[in-house]
Amino acid sequence: MNNAGRGHSILREESEASRAPVGAAALWDPHPPRRMEYKDYYKILGVPKTATEKEIKAAYRKLARKYHPDVNPGNPKAEARFKDINEANEVLSDKAKRRRYDQLGSDWASFPAGTGREAWPGGRVRVDMSGGLGEQDLGGFSDFFRTFFGGAGGRGGFEEAFATRRSDLEQTVELSLRDVLKGTTRTVDVGGGRGHRRVEVKIPPGVKEGSRVRVAGEGGGEPGGPRGDLYLRVRIAPDPKFERKGDDLQTTLTVPLSTAVLGGEVEVPTLEGPVGIKIPPGTAPGQTFRLRGHGLPRLEAGGGRGDLLATLGVDLPKKLNSRARELFEELRKLGH
Repeated sequence: MNNAGRGHSILREESEASRAPVGAAALWDPHPPRRMEYKDYYKILGVPKTATEKEIKAAYRKLARKYHPDVNPGNPKAEARFKDINEANEVLSDKAKRRRYDQLGSDWASFPAGTGREAWPGGRVRVDMSGGLGEQDLGGFSDFFRTFFGGAGGRGGFEEAFATRRSDLEQTVELSLRDVLKGTTRTVDVGGGRGHRRVEVKIPPGVKEGSRVRVAGEGGGEPGGPRGDLYLRVRIAPDPKFERKGDDLQTTLTVPLSTAVLGGEVEVPTLEGPVGIKIPPGTAPGQTFRLRGHGLPRLEAGGGRGDLLATLGVDLPKKLNSRARELFEELRKLGH
């Protein structure tokens, strides 16, 4: 089965929102519903209700950069804010979801709600949206979101009241830095037996360690029913020459002692081949040269690429012939 070109999205680190499995309807629910918090998505993004798609996109990118877990490690408040921002963008950047959200108005509270189990209007039937799992397994989006919109990218929660169980699947995929530079494609085996299929996933340039690539509708599910999503968690393989620092790359440039003293032209390794630079005379070991635009692609707004930082190392001669020793003795006499 060839699924090349299927839509997918990047979810950075674990903090990006993911869709929880949706279970079948139950005739009664021993868990009493509790009050659900209303989510003002416009307020979360700091935009008016008349905001254009461009304004919403700009507000989302600004806030996502500010509260991203990479920028705020170990900060639970920033993580919670980041989840709200992603949830708000999921709704307001989608025309259909935004229209449905705007239509709720003051009537949103007429729908009784609980954690993962929402009451169907007009009867005792409950919708088990947790798939039999506890609250901790419901993913990154709020009860409010799942009540009215279902899982991330799915249909509305009430529309899926009698949907067949589905489940998300996750696999780890290892990429080289060259894969990160250019983007790549991975073919993933999903399911077993008659349900086995091969899914081709395009991974865009610039993904980071721990990023999750989501392919909608390619996860698990009961035969004949809707599927969950497939997630590929990215692992970056160590590189012998380069170390990644965000979107920048670091490497060591080792030159002969004579080049460090007298200067000269040398070649710096990059992911796309060597690049020539000039070393000024008297360059000390440890000095760093920045090669702009030779790092990795940026996923964030503005695009472009990071830089390559080459730190100078000096290769000292381990064995000296008589002539070389004489020259070094003369240098020592001169105070060098």
